[in-house]
Amino acid sequence: MNVETAPQRDLALEPAIQDPILHIDSLSLWYGEKKALKEISMQIPDKQITAFIGPSGCGKSTLLRCINRLNDLIDNVRTEGDIRFEGGSIFDPRIDINALRKRIGMVFQKSNPFPKSIYENVAYGLRIQGINKKRILDEAVEKSLHGAALWDEVKDRLQDSALGLSGGQQQRLCIARAIAVEPEVILLDEPCSALDPIATARIEELMQDLKSQYTQVIVTHNMQQASRVSDFTAFLYLGELIEYGPTERLFLKPIKKQTEDYITGRFG
Repeated sequence: MNVETAPQRDLALEPAIQDPILHIDSLSLWYGEKKALKEISMQIPDKQITAFIGPSGCGKSTLLRCINRLNDLIDNVRTEGDIRFEGGSIFDPRIDINALRKRIGMVFQKSNPFPKSIYENVAYGLRIQGINKKRILDEAVEKSLHGAALWDEVKDRLQDSALGLSGGQQQRLCIARAIAVEPEVILLDEPCSALDPIATARIEELMQDLKSQYTQVIVTHNMQQASRVSDFTAFLYLGELIEYGPTERLFLKPIKKQTEDYITGRFG
């Protein structure tokens, strides 16, 4: 009698993740003729921090931008494979992309506050949803600025221009703007690359504080940052997922030699 054995799990690519919020299945992406992502499959855990690391041009930001379909805005992009968010495909033609981006927020590499007041920056997403009651907006703005560890610094100047804030404050304001609409996932694309070490430490501390409420996925070129803030780390190279696992294991005992070579600075 033939007993089928379950396929063996590749421990370098398939860490045991309880209750994943995102499933990426055989995802490939092309910019015109250039294949930028190659059959990537991984699961993103809920209410944890997952870091994407790898040398420039390896596909980190491209993969991140797939998760809330920001690559749709680029000409000549096509994808194969699937990303499932809480069970449903994000590529389902019936999906409301604006609703998807409300649930999966984004914080960019360069802080991008609008040329409006601090208050209106945070309230922006709520106003787009048609929420204009002052009491509701006041509560949401205060709650979001508290959540982004910025309230005490700006509570007396909410009507001042957001452009007058320091770089680190602007980035925390962008995080406040992202969480004001109560997403489930926050994508952070190199959020500290333009910041000084003190501002970087504040953002990293904030990420830990937000972990109890939000799933976070961060792209970082800084391996020390990935090792400090993330629970899981994915190493990408030339559009391929080379290794993915618990951060401590991946940094201390990588399974693939390529991962070890990158982490120890032999290339990249």
